[in-house]
Amino acid sequence: MSKEEDDAGNNHLSLREKLLDGLHDGVYFVDKDRKILYWNQGAEHLTGYRADEMVGRFCFDNLLSHVNDAGCALCLNGCPLAATLDDGERRESEVYLRHKHGHRVPVSVRIAPLYDGNQKVVGAVEIFSDATAKKRIERRVGELEHLAFLDALTGIPNRRYAELKVGQAVQEVQLFERSVGLLMFDVDNFKTVNDRYGHGGGDEALRTMCKTLSHHLRSGDTVGRWGGEEFLVIVTDIAQEGLGEFADRCRMLIAESVVPVAGEQLRITVSVGATIIKTDDSAHAAISRADELMYKSKAAGRNRITLG
Repeated sequence: MSKEEDDAGNNHLSLREKLLDGLHDGVYFVDKDRKILYWNQGAEHLTGYRADEMVGRFCFDNLLSHVNDAGCALCLNGCPLAATLDDGERRESEVYLRHKHGHRVPVSVRIAPLYDGNQKVVGAVEIFSDATAKKRIERRVGELEHLAFLDALTGIPNRRYAELKVGQAVQEVQLFERSVGLLMFDVDNFKTVNDRYGHGGGDEALRTMCKTLSHHLRSGDTVGRWGGEEFLVIVTDIAQEGLGEFADRCRMLIAESVVPVAGEQLRITVSVGATIIKTDDSAHAAISRADELMYKSKAAGRNRITLG
């Protein structure tokens, strides 16, 4: 390898490490023998162990003493990282690690294989995050409602929060090849609803729709009010075909819901644009594509989805 090629490789590595160190999640790489090659600042924060204490060690040295809900020692038997090295399959798990100071930390773990140029598994990457973070964020969002993280009418996250989540999703797609979908919902003929039932009836229709969507979402998915009668849904770990099926199921459930207003059973429908975030997308580009697809659904007759 020439000096220029070596310098380029080092610069690329440095950029990658800077990006990974900017994440709150813990990230570390291992080789085929489960020797730790890289340990980011997020991992240092979550475990208390510095990179110089971990790089060069083996994950089965059991410093973190991973256990599952039953208390089984996973580092010695049943390690999901070792299983991924064996079969090349991605895995997710909920485990407990032991912090350097001795206390237990619940973490959500995602593991993916690393390949060489011949598509041979040569290592793996593990990404782990504090599993209590979601509850802390929910409590904090309640405390900071006045800072506009929640939509006052529907009680769901608003545009500001949704924008933050889309930005996070784009980073995960680009860095870790995670598959994330975006759905843009728009209530059909909403002006007619307001004209006939008043703004109170329209507001109740939006609240009912949000309840339907929220109950249908999986853990890790996010719905936010984008503006007026538009809503954005972020769907994690889903392929394009599955995204289309998921979007159409949401559309159908909304169409079959009813809103009691002024002695009548108000029904609403939605037009939906559905897209998978691409590795070269910006957050703006992905959202704009979902929005354009939603308008295609409207132009095609409403109460339908357009996938693209």
